[in-house]
Amino acid sequence: MDKGTRWVLFFTTLPDARLYIKFAAMVARLCLFIVCCLIGMTLSAQTSDTLYNKLADFNLAQLNGDTYGALLLGKEILTDTGRMTAKQRSNFIDRMAKAYEDNGEDDKALPLYLEVAAAEPDYFVAQRAIGYLYNDKAEEIQLKLYITPKAAPDYSALRESYKNAVLKALPHLEKAQACDPDDDTLDLVKTLYQNIGDERAVNSLDDRLSRLSKKCKDVLDDK
Repeated sequence: MDKGTRWVLFFTTLPDARLYIKFAAMVARLCLFIVCCLIGMTLSAQTSDTLYNKLADFNLAQLNGDTYGALLLGKEILTDTGRMTAKQRSNFIDRMAKAYEDNGEDDKALPLYLEVAAAEPDYFVAQRAIGYLYNDKAEEIQLKLYITPKAAPDYSALRESYKNAVLKALPHLEKAQACDPDDDTLDLVKTLYQNIGDERAVNSLDDRLSRLSKKCKDVLDDK
């Protein structure tokens, strides 16, 4: 029996020609599904390669002190951090915050540092940066207070704004001081408490620093 005869016998044994059509359609859909999966895997791999190539270029730009180049690359990477692990994202966000800070864009650096601190509360490098950035805002308000008469209508509001800015800075400065003691930071913490009239917080500072020093991290692991 030749090959053609065998195919004819095969089809004639089907109970209904529609079964063959359904079978063929099923095979076609299966083949299409496999092709789509392969294409998707290829595109995903290419996208991942592109992301990590950009990260490598970002790292090199920072290493070479090219803040402008690092920021350009970093802005592109920020839109694709969903492909990173949580640790990789924190590591990148921290370095992006530093790039903004180095470029004098504190308002863009601060929310990124806050994101890092929320994910890695024991990472005192970000905590110190946040504390000093909040303190910069407090100092701007303090300058306005110096030139505003106490009898002025907006003096009380300025005083309250200053206190709020100081209270934002202090927890971060305390964590940094606990993990990485520094005379300047210690003096700043005490001065800020004195400026808002909280001597009791100054007297209990050593106890808080002792507790905060139990867990500290100076490097972010991206593995």
